[in-house]
Amino acid sequence: MTSAALLLWGLTAMALLVALRAGHGVAAGGARFAVQQLRTIVPMLAFALPTAGFVAELVPDDLARLWLGPESGWRGIVIASFAGGFIPGGPFVSFPVVLAFAHSGAGVPQLVALTSGWAAFAFHRVLMWEVPVMGVRFAALRLLVSLGLPTLSGLAAQFLLDAGLFRGTVLP
Repeated sequence: MTSAALLLWGLTAMALLVALRAGHGVAAGGARFAVQQLRTIVPMLAFALPTAGFVAELVPDDLARLWLGPESGWRGIVIASFAGGFIPGGPFVSFPVVLAFAHSGAGVPQLVALTSGWAAFAFHRVLMWEVPVMGVRFAALRLLVSLGLPTLSGLAAQFLLDAGLFRGTVLP
């Protein structure tokens, strides 16, 4: 079990203790909510993980290393920043896809930029939710002020790695 999993189990146990102390069915309500969420999430995972596996097989390793590999440098970070905006769906799709790129040879700073681009841009979300709900002007303003964020995060990741702050393997 990873340290992240142990941390989550510890936080869950603490939340359960607090909920039990709160009384009034708080723990039972939390358990019902968790079961409802599992009913929603498990089917999504059942499709998202094989999709990520197919993407991993479809993306040629040479192509991933050429465009997003560690040697692609700042150009790969910029490409990944905007490519991330085209990864569709929520975290159940996007993170397995990012992991597939990692296994295909993408560099860590490029993956940071890819993930940040997905979070900042998510062009599918802009078209389906942001423009209809918030309007074109708001969406344009938000996108404009967010343009540099994924690239900056990738460059910052490169700086931290070069400075030796993260030794050893960064990815699972």
